[in-house]
Amino acid sequence: MSDTTLDITGWTCPAPLRDRPRVVMGHGGGGALSAELVEHLFAPAFGGPVLSQLGDSATLTLGGVRLAFSTDSYVVRPLFFPGGSIGDLAVNGTVNDLAMSGARAAYLSCGFILEEGVELSVVARVAEALGHAARAAGVEVATGDTKVVEAGHGDGIYINTAGIGIVPQGVDLRPQRVVPGDVVIVSGEIGLHGVAIMSVREGLEFGVDIESDCAPLGDLVRAMLEVTPDLHVLRDPTRGGLAASLNEIAAASGAGVVIQEGRVPVPVPVANACAILGLDPLYVANEGKLVAFVPREHAEAVLAAMRAHPLGRNAAVIGEAVEAHPGLVVARTGLGGTRVVDLPIGEQLPRIC
Repeated sequence: MSDTTLDITGWTCPAPLRDRPRVVMGHGGGGALSAELVEHLFAPAFGGPVLSQLGDSATLTLGGVRLAFSTDSYVVRPLFFPGGSIGDLAVNGTVNDLAMSGARAAYLSCGFILEEGVELSVVARVAEALGHAARAAGVEVATGDTKVVEAGHGDGIYINTAGIGIVPQGVDLRPQRVVPGDVVIVSGEIGLHGVAIMSVREGLEFGVDIESDCAPLGDLVRAMLEVTPDLHVLRDPTRGGLAASLNEIAAASGAGVVIQEGRVPVPVPVANACAILGLDPLYVANEGKLVAFVPREHAEAVLAAMRAHPLGRNAAVIGEAVEAHPGLVVARTGLGGTRVVDLPIGEQLPRIC
């Protein structure tokens, strides 16, 4: 061996360290770093029992009416991608967060942060896409705001949307209601959004066009609730993918989760892309899918209702909640083994929403 001393001062770690004193990209990835930022910095600073729900949207009572309230910011790059745009995401992402509380979105606010120098024709395209998505989702943009930052201090266009909707009586969707025996159902093929974004951002070709699954899920949720209002929890697996959503539910409920890896619907192009790039489809973002924990006695009827809806035609039962290994998600592999599906630290693909 050579006795040459290696200079490691310029080396970097591919995974951000949790004890860093500064914000890193992983803090926005929907994984463990995001959770720690919220739990240890924001939640103590803000306080309040409503915030402690820490769901996709907050459920609160105002004037005797149960409301769902949610906000999200969108910083995707590129602004336009196969199957959608930042305008579509800004509507569907917030509409879907409300739907995960069982609420039908009624009104949105919309804030545009524009970078100096961005072409107004691009802003117009995004605004038109946002308006079209809002009409398709049956929601009205009721108020908004515009800010401009200096050139070099943005990325063209960022958008924030907040939304409100009414939660129907008898609907109580939260992870604390999960019990062993609940059936885990995913509404369709996973990983499409993240791979679509990556393909255009990096100029990669996988031999087939891959489009984002960006879509509003409110109608699908209503079809499920018509079968039974006694769904236990819903989540849309965006940042951090299906793995992050399952881990959040397991941690909040105290139940263990077992999924059958071979039952998770992964489209062939996504599986091939992930195999080439060394990614796990369970951690790749989605923008038009949901995962549901359903009482076993209602699972068959709920699954049938999902498959009868265009956005749920590929719905599949992928696992169940169990008493064993509380708070932990494991996957049974096709070879008969078992692997832990942990919460990601950051995100495999940054800037996907």
